[in-house]
Amino acid sequence: MLKLAIGWLTLFVMGTDLFVISPLLPDLAGDFGGSAARAGLSVTVFSVTYMVSAPAFGRIADRHGRRRVMTWSLVAFAAANLLTAVAPSFATLLAARVFAGLTAAGISPSVYALVGEAAPPARRATWMGIAVSGLLLSLSIGTPIGALAAATFGWRAVFVALAAASLLLVPANNLVWPRETFPSTVGPAALSGWGTAAQRLLLTVVWATALYAVYTYLGSGLADAGYSTAAIARVLVVYGAGALAGTLLGGRLADRRGPRFTIGLCLSGLALLFLVVRATLAAGLSMDVPLGLASAAAQLFFPAQQSGLAHDFPV
Repeated sequence: MLKLAIGWLTLFVMGTDLFVISPLLPDLAGDFGGSAARAGLSVTVFSVTYMVSAPAFGRIADRHGRRRVMTWSLVAFAAANLLTAVAPSFATLLAARVFAGLTAAGISPSVYALVGEAAPPARRATWMGIAVSGLLLSLSIGTPIGALAAATFGWRAVFVALAAASLLLVPANNLVWPRETFPSTVGPAALSGWGTAAQRLLLTVVWATALYAVYTYLGSGLADAGYSTAAIARVLVVYGAGALAGTLLGGRLADRRGPRFTIGLCLSGLALLFLVVRATLAAGLSMDVPLGLASAAAQLFFPAQQSGLAHDFPV
């Protein structure tokens, strides 16, 4: 369970780094000029870099050791956050977020693989769900705390704190993941499964685009709709609670009914609930419950997807 706890904490810090940008967009826009939409490019460059780099880092980790790749990536992730904190211009900020996305791509694939290896086979998706809940709980805990810290100490202090947390996780991960568990090669079964991998990648791209395109501008969108800072923080807490519930439920459901069923339920439910969110916004009603339900439906996906990948591409 210590391995699961360290994996959870690692994903919590990484998730806070990603998600805290949303409520900080007005601050970034104020410091660097331009609109919140322009400041949102900092999320776009992080995400695109992560998407492009993660497969390569996964391959490197398989060949050279997951603990080694993850811990060095954590060190680089800390450096990327320090560069974000001291960025003197918007161009420098974007460069720092590209670097952060690159280093994050070296962390998460190894965490998912290591947790999947350590989990009992019959509970793999449940363990995945618990680990990923760290990433998602950052929505309801890390992000509001970061937003409050930014209001008190400035947004740059948030990234200094994230850099320090990343460095503290280096010895913790070295402690729980023994070096001798990492040697791995890419076998013929994995090499012959690129068609399956491409299908899974397409599903992930559709899911992530739908989910994070909404989340990135959630804070600024709610502010434009007249929500106060306290009301936005409340919505983020509900949204994060929904995400946490969804990922834990998704893990259990995938273990019981299978990844394919769970992913289908996620995507159909998310499509329906986005329509509900749109209707609620048009009617001027409270967004808390529909956004919380949409978040829960969305997060059924990830533990099911990771469990299915671990099954299809065993170490």
